Amino acid sequence: MNTILDEIVAVKKKEVEYKKSFADLDWYRFFSTDFDRECFSLKQSLLKENSTGIIAEFKRRSPSRGWFKADDYSAPAIVMCYEEYGAAGASVLTDAEFFGGDLPDITVCRVVTELPILRKDFIIDEIQALEAKAYGADVILLIAAILSPARVEALAIEAKKYGLEVLLELHDESELGHICNEVDMVGINNRNLKTFQVDIGHSIRLSKKLPAGKIKIAESGIDDVGTIRMLREEGFNGFLIGEKFMKAGHPGEAFRQFVQQLKQS
Repeated sequence: MNTILDEIVAVKKKEVEYKKSFADLDWYRFFSTDFDRECFSLKQSLLKENSTGIIAEFKRRSPSRGWFKADDYSAPAIVMCYEEYGAAGASVLTDAEFFGGDLPDITVCRVVTELPILRKDFIIDEIQALEAKAYGADVILLIAAILSPARVEALAIEAKKYGLEVLLELHDESELGHICNEVDMVGINNRNLKTFQVDIGHSIRLSKKLPAGKIKIAESGIDDVGTIRMLREEGFNGFLIGEKFMKAGHPGEAFRQFVQQLKQS
C-alpha cells in the first residue's frame, strides 16, 4: 500500500521530467537576477552566540492538516517577522500539490530578508538544486527516506557547485549511512513517517549516533520552549518549527511570543 510519501515522490518525478524537457543551467541563469549571489550560511547563523537556533517555516498547508491560511497570506511579510524577532533561518515549502507552495515564494522572500533560506521540498534530481539556487535559496533539504546514500552524495555535490548548504533529514537509524562529507547539517525528524506520531526522545536517541562535528537540527513536534531547552542540552543547534506558527492567527506574532518565552526561560 502506497504511503503519502510514495504519492508525493511519484508526483515529483513527473514534475522533474517536465522541467528537464526545457530547462538547463543556461535557462535558469537567464532569468535569475542574482544567480552568482554568495549564499547566506545557515550553519554560521545557527552557531552564532545567542542564536535562537530556530528555523521558522512558511507553508500554506500540509497533507494531514489541510490549509493553514488563505492563499493571499504573504510569505515575505511573515518571513520579515521571523527575521525581526530573531529566527536563525527561514524554511519555505515549495511543493505545490501537497503543501500549496511555490518556488517564487523564495524569490520574493529573498528580496526582503537576509536570513538564510532553506528550500524545503522533495528533492530527487540535480535540476532541483539548480533551481533552488536560481530562485534565491541558500540551503536545500535532502530526505534520506526517498534517496539512496549514493543519490544523497550526488545531489549534495551538485548543491555545493552552486554554493548551497545541505541539510539531510533522517527518520531512523537505518538511514545513518546516508551521511556524507558534503552534508553540512543533519536533521532528525521526530515524526514517524508511518504513524505520524511525534517522539522527541527519538531525536535524542538518534543524535547520539551521528558523526562528531555535524550540526544537529531537530524537526517536527516542537511546541514549547521547554523542548528546545532539553534539546539544546543534548547538543542540538537548530530547531525547525512550522505548524506551531502557521496555524496561529498571526504567524509572525506567534513567533515573537515564542521567542520572548524562550529568552525568559
